[in-house]
Amino acid sequence: MPKNPENKKPTRRDAVKIAGGAAVAGAAISQFGAPFIQKVRAANDKVQFGMVGTGSRGSYLLKHLKSIDAGRCVAICDIDETALNRGAETIGTNPQKFKDYRELLAQKNIDAVWVTTPLFMHFPVTRDVLQSGKHVFCEKSLVFKPDEVHGLRALAAQYPKQVIQTGLQRRYSVYYQTVKEMIDKGILGDVKHVHAQWHRNPGWTMKGDPKKDRMKNWRLFREYSGGLTAELASHQIDIADWMLGATPEFVMGLAGLDTLHDGRDIYDNEYLIFKYPNGKKMTFSSICTNSHLPLLNGTRTEMGELILGTQGAVHITVGDDTHPATAMWYPEPPKPQVAVAGDKKEAPYKAGATMVSAAGGRALPVLLNKELPSNNDGFLEREMKFARRWLYQKGVLVPEEQKNPVDTELESFFDACRTGARPRADVEVGLQDSIAVMLANQSLDEGRKVYFNEIEKMGKKA
Repeated sequence: MPKNPENKKPTRRDAVKIAGGAAVAGAAISQFGAPFIQKVRAANDKVQFGMVGTGSRGSYLLKHLKSIDAGRCVAICDIDETALNRGAETIGTNPQKFKDYRELLAQKNIDAVWVTTPLFMHFPVTRDVLQSGKHVFCEKSLVFKPDEVHGLRALAAQYPKQVIQTGLQRRYSVYYQTVKEMIDKGILGDVKHVHAQWHRNPGWTMKGDPKKDRMKNWRLFREYSGGLTAELASHQIDIADWMLGATPEFVMGLAGLDTLHDGRDIYDNEYLIFKYPNGKKMTFSSICTNSHLPLLNGTRTEMGELILGTQGAVHITVGDDTHPATAMWYPEPPKPQVAVAGDKKEAPYKAGATMVSAAGGRALPVLLNKELPSNNDGFLEREMKFARRWLYQKGVLVPEEQKNPVDTELESFFDACRTGARPRADVEVGLQDSIAVMLANQSLDEGRKVYFNEIEKMGKKA
């Protein structure tokens, strides 16, 4: 009896051939990634910027901004003196320090402002930045309330020459761009479903007294925060919008405050389903009792996305400073042959239900240009590329993006400030993401389907 090719163990040569096919999509988008930014030669060539909010996120961005030549931090602001001093020490440029952000905005030497405050202050500060004549980079979620959606749209139209960029760094990952290109080229077939998870154990914990230290724990209170949906799901909802090429029609979900009884009033676990046009759907889950991620050969925990098409699936995650972005491609196995009446090879009739199972598709790395052989490679470099592909295919290694997308998005913002280019994560991307967050939370609170066209009537004066 001939051997079943599905059960044949792959050789190194097989792996090289298969990985070469996976590289097609990577080769097709060599123009993607950060716009080229020429190294500045003088201080006055840099984009002079300020930052409002130097807490955990602000200080994280300052750490990355410190190594980017295209901008210089000249001012920072925070109501907490400890956070303010830590921000100044992190960036190391001896910036002016302010407690009132309006004083920072009054400085004439500032071209652009980062808004990294708690969510409830995003819109007021962003509005004032635009009205002061400066470009703005605002972290997600871009706005907090329905009236702010309409307000920021009006401001964007009023100040069209000022850049508004949202902090959705996955848009700036070469891996995510590659997967989007794969979808657009039909490599994954008809993509109908996206699943995302952000599971932690335990995630945010209350620091201090929940009655006295509310601002220190702002993510845990509804008056300041959109909870898990705003802080976590927002990134992944944006990916679903991007990959599916649409925005949702309605959302429904279930949530609870079941484990972390520490004085918070946000949910500690939630499940959401977003319905898109043409039967497409996204599901999201967030829990606080286990961090396992059943994607990427188990090499990561917590967060990731699964994109499912009729011809294949992709596991992907953006990672962090320690674990860079990565993606793995799983082509669908060959469809079983269906016997036709009259065919001599027709299978005998079997009564009752029949279970059919095909061998699963092998995991293939989504390869970027750095992994592709070139005529300029020396013998050792070429062999190393073949060896890495072999290890990727075997699941021993997972390919990773060399550059943190956070750095790319920051560089891209500086470039947009100089050229007027439209950011990948522009104001409309940010607003659609914020709408999804608001309506998802409303669905969880009210226990009903919430339709996205409801936003048009929310927050508008009669």
